[in-house]
Amino acid sequence: MSTDARTQHERMLAGEPYDPEDPQLKELAKRAMRLTERFNRTSVDEREERRAILLELLGGLGEGVEIRPPFHVDYGTQLRIGARTFVNFGCVALDCASITIGADVQIGPNVQLLTPTHPLDPAERRAKIEAAEPIVIGDNVWLGGGAIVLPGVTIGEHTVVGAGAVVTKDLPPCVVAVGNPARVIRSVPQR
Repeated sequence: MSTDARTQHERMLAGEPYDPEDPQLKELAKRAMRLTERFNRTSVDEREERRAILLELLGGLGEGVEIRPPFHVDYGTQLRIGARTFVNFGCVALDCASITIGADVQIGPNVQLLTPTHPLDPAERRAKIEAAEPIVIGDNVWLGGGAIVLPGVTIGEHTVVGAGAVVTKDLPPCVVAVGNPARVIRSVPQR
């Protein structure tokens, strides 16, 4: 028997295996679902209401951020978005670990930011155990439509990720990366 007295939530935040069916985590996820449902029902004319919901939902929200619904998160509290960032329709940010998005980032439609990991061992997977690794998106990054960023990835500032790319490993600053898995095809000017 384990002597670890930490909650599943604490284990999740520490990047350790946790049980996503834990009652506390389920309540936190329900809270996020309620808030995102409210957000996703807002109209284009309800900018102040949208911002108020996002301030309640997210772990951090810079000035001038625009997120177009629909928008989905696991918990919200692990997601921080820098100033003047634009998030287009259909973003999914599974924030079981932290997701940090810098300032002036452009996120295309249907982008997925996925921090959860699942064990390869069938018995552990059947037991519904999972873990998570943080994602960091640097300032002035552009994620093209349909891009997928996998657990544990850091994307350096000023980098462009092509539409439909699957980012499986860190990308340096000031490059263009495309494909599945994403690979660097050239540099971009530093200014």
